Amino acid sequence: MSTPAVQLRQASIHQGDREVLGDVNLEMAPGEFVYLVGKTGAGKSSLLKTLYGALPLKGGEGTVAGTDLRKLKRRQLPKLRRQLGIIFQDLNLLTDRTVDDNLHFVLRATGMRKQKERDSRIAEVLHAVGLPAVGGQRPFTLSGGEQQRIAVARALLNQPKLIIADEITGNLDPETSLEMLNLMRELARQQSTAILFATHDDRLRESYQARTLHCVDGKVIND
Repeated sequence: MSTPAVQLRQASIHQGDREVLGDVNLEMAPGEFVYLVGKTGAGKSSLLKTLYGALPLKGGEGTVAGTDLRKLKRRQLPKLRRQLGIIFQDLNLLTDRTVDDNLHFVLRATGMRKQKERDSRIAEVLHAVGLPAVGGQRPFTLSGGEQQRIAVARALLNQPKLIIADEITGNLDPETSLEMLNLMRELARQQSTAILFATHDDRLRESYQARTLHCVDGKVIND
């Protein structure tokens, strides 16, 4: 039986000393695509931050990519985040470097020393997101949708067990948003990577139905 990508049991999600979500129980299997929704202030961001170690898990039990969140120390954060792909609406691509250089930067930072290995992995992830020929371009020369795909490629570099996508279609037009959703669904299937897709866009959820976690009234409701 495969290990869950995410497992929370009676978890208490805090923002500082204030509990924002209580008694959270959720599990995500490898390769599963799940939506996360909730109004501003409902605890969605705090939940995501807890999953990638930016906020401590103060109550209950929780594991992400095999890491026990209750025992997580600051020095262990890099190891946890190498198991994750995190994509934000603000892409944080290095605009003064080429796409290839952006991706080399990440791989060097996570310990891949040999250039041939980095070149091979970069070619794989750019192919996976449908942009095999843009490595020599700088991000600002690409469309918004293409830049978002580069951010997805960056998240895939270390073969993560979980990708957290936080409102990544917020700056995209409806057609490009749908393309991005379809790409993420396909990557979940092909790469066996669990994807937690936070969104405010109900049209996306209507176009592709999947399990949805609702942050509401201090709880996480599993539809």
